[in-house]
Amino acid sequence: MKRIVLSLGLIALLSVSCKENASSKIDTDKVAQAAERDEAAKKLPVMAFEKSEHDFGTIEQGTPQETVFKFTNTGDAPLIITDAKSSCGCTVPNPPKDPIAPGETGELLVKFNGSGQNQVTKTITVTANTEKGSELLRIKAFVNPKGAAPVGPTAN
Repeated sequence: MKRIVLSLGLIALLSVSCKENASSKIDTDKVAQAAERDEAAKKLPVMAFEKSEHDFGTIEQGTPQETVFKFTNTGDAPLIITDAKSSCGCTVPNPPKDPIAPGETGELLVKFNGSGQNQVTKTITVTANTEKGSELLRIKAFVNPKGAAPVGPTAN
């Protein structure tokens, strides 16, 4: 019985000494660095577009069109656009390559080759380091066949 009590006492003494050593091993510099890193991770860029949709109106089929989507980084960190894709090959987005600093503006050029017929709507997905991760933009047009009399919403 004495051996059991002695063994339990020795185990308790070792576990207390391990806990004391663990608290003395905390590096306050690393704790401060981790806190700064965590605070910096909360800072994110925000893409604020002037418009999220552009209507080219009525166009003739095969007539190239282009528009610019202007935006501002209203966030707290540099905005980095990693990708911009359209819903089809007839629409080509051209995003800025360099990061956009907080408070700065940027432009995303979108070219549409005028393909399709009647009402056409295309989407552009912009992938960036924002909280949402992506933004959706749209272009639309009413495409008349080549050589046809104008039809569509703006025809008179």
